[in-house]
Amino acid sequence: MVWRLVVLMCLLICDDLSRAQDYSDDAPPPPPREQENCDGIFVSYTFISREKEYPRLKNASAQSWAFKAMATVLNAGSFELKSWKIFIGFQHDEILVSAGGAVVMDGDDMPASVGNGTFLSGFPQSDLKTSVVTAGDINQIEVRIPITGTQFGVKPPDVPMPKTISLANDGYKCPKPTLKKTSMSVCCTRNLKVKVKPKSTKFLPRQYGDLSFVYDIMQAYEGNYMAQVTIENNHPLGRLDHWNLTWEWMRGEFINSMRGAYTHKIDATDCIYGAAGQYYQGLDFSHVMNCQKNPIIGDLPSEKAKDEKVGYIPYCCRNGSLLPTIMDRTKSKAAFQLQVYKIPPDTNRTALYPPEKWKIVGVLNPNYKCGPPVRVDPTEYPDETGQLQVTSSAIASWQVSCNITRPKTKTSRCCVSYSAFYNDSVVPCNTCACGCDDEKTDTDNCNPNIPQMLLPSEALLVPFANRTAKARAWARLKHTDIPNPMPCGDNCGVSINWHINSDYRTGWTARITLFNWEEINFEDWFVAVEMEKAFLGYENIYSFNGTVLKDINNTLFFQGLPGLNWLMGEVNGSDPKTDPRVPGKQQSVISFRKKLTPGIKIKQGDGFPTKLYFNGEECSLPTEFPTGDGIRNPPVNLVPLILTLVTSMLITHHFH
Repeated sequence: MVWRLVVLMCLLICDDLSRAQDYSDDAPPPPPREQENCDGIFVSYTFISREKEYPRLKNASAQSWAFKAMATVLNAGSFELKSWKIFIGFQHDEILVSAGGAVVMDGDDMPASVGNGTFLSGFPQSDLKTSVVTAGDINQIEVRIPITGTQFGVKPPDVPMPKTISLANDGYKCPKPTLKKTSMSVCCTRNLKVKVKPKSTKFLPRQYGDLSFVYDIMQAYEGNYMAQVTIENNHPLGRLDHWNLTWEWMRGEFINSMRGAYTHKIDATDCIYGAAGQYYQGLDFSHVMNCQKNPIIGDLPSEKAKDEKVGYIPYCCRNGSLLPTIMDRTKSKAAFQLQVYKIPPDTNRTALYPPEKWKIVGVLNPNYKCGPPVRVDPTEYPDETGQLQVTSSAIASWQVSCNITRPKTKTSRCCVSYSAFYNDSVVPCNTCACGCDDEKTDTDNCNPNIPQMLLPSEALLVPFANRTAKARAWARLKHTDIPNPMPCGDNCGVSINWHINSDYRTGWTARITLFNWEEINFEDWFVAVEMEKAFLGYENIYSFNGTVLKDINNTLFFQGLPGLNWLMGEVNGSDPKTDPRVPGKQQSVISFRKKLTPGIKIKQGDGFPTKLYFNGEECSLPTEFPTGDGIRNPPVNLVPLILTLVTSMLITHHFH
């Protein structure tokens, strides 16, 4: 009897367990309490696992770990979230290897260093609808981002969590996130203090950027479409010369043909041996322009503007030049068209996706960081003939906004040297002002971490490689040390000398000299100079065209006069076997008045620029300037000391 009761109890327990197991399989675990109570956008980050990577090191802070995590963005509110973007505050020197369903907003390729945090945006699902309009369809209101990467220095049992997470969309505010051992979450709500303008369309308004791209779908067919890319320079000091644009196709697209621009590589190999070749078996790929996932696109020369095959696109064919609007508004825009072929599952004419990870560079121009494409209202185009008052709209439009980033130390591409009439030594460009990590610099035979040696003025006219003897001789003459090894060069393509020419009671003058050490010529060059203390005293510049920009940090804008707007490249000397190469050069004197700048102290450094830009690139400035004692020193006021010495000498002479 007893054994029957035991068997019956076991059967009941097993049945309960099986029922519990069935229930757990059919129903997902309940969401966290913070998510249930959120009336906005719920952002979370969950650490999953990690594994020690090779090499295995004894130094725990240097040991790398492969980690996996999951980030989620859930629209738990009443308003649709357009073009979602989040910030994850990584803090352990993380390297992001992959982020499914998202891209790094600054356009960096993966693996990307994100140790100071990173912004992610959605692709291909960039918008999150509400539960109300989707009947709670989790696939339309939530995006899950599986993350893999590498982190350093946090060994078990500690967990390498980010410092913070937040929603980065405008109009939302996020409190401090809730942190648990392996998870972090925050509920971001609409900021009622931010007035949201009512929108007449379902797309986001266009954003301001120092440089902006618009990707317009002009015509759409089964399997391909025609697009136009428009580039606009909006920054008053921004500029691009011989620009090269690249992006990344995310869904297997390829460029069949182009007008107004070209790809640097014309090759269909990736198509023939890839998914495109399998799908388009009857297509003649010998006429396809480019099948690269990351094509490099350049502008056509002006001679192609009227070419029937590749020209006749408004604003095309400028030889890669984008000028600031202050110089020429008509030359601040560029455009080109391309025919794009698609592959399954996107062959439907309504399946339209722009490329991601946009990057653009120029020759000695500012660095631009670009965000992700954002869907905006379709671009409207006026009648091409100008005879009809009608407009046509693009089928779909995306905008990419880019902003200028300030160059880091030793990463500029131009530099400045200082000199003055009251000191016969020149303070040259900083050591490694434009970097010392290229193949031209042998850091085993030069020191990249010490200041440059003072130079005689004539040394500015010869390349750095030919200055060694002059620098050594000048150091002996001035009784200054000669380091061993000597400092490395500045490695800049363009250098600019700012010379204090004179200083008198009512005014003073400076001379600016531009040196081009590149082999290319700079057409329509410009220099912008911020003068913190001397700006109001500017009177005239005599060999250049000068403009006062009061609204841009007390800036003086200089450019070449008509017919003199070319800064020529470096050429051989008179005798190439013995004479050093000669840089291209332009020079002008600038005059200033002291009436509006009382108390200005020219010999104490007030006559030198605060910032200086060449063709939009911020140039490296010396950390010291010439003083009146013939030796370079930090900025100090020697006038009281001199007056004291003179007075002392006069008193001594009087009593003797």
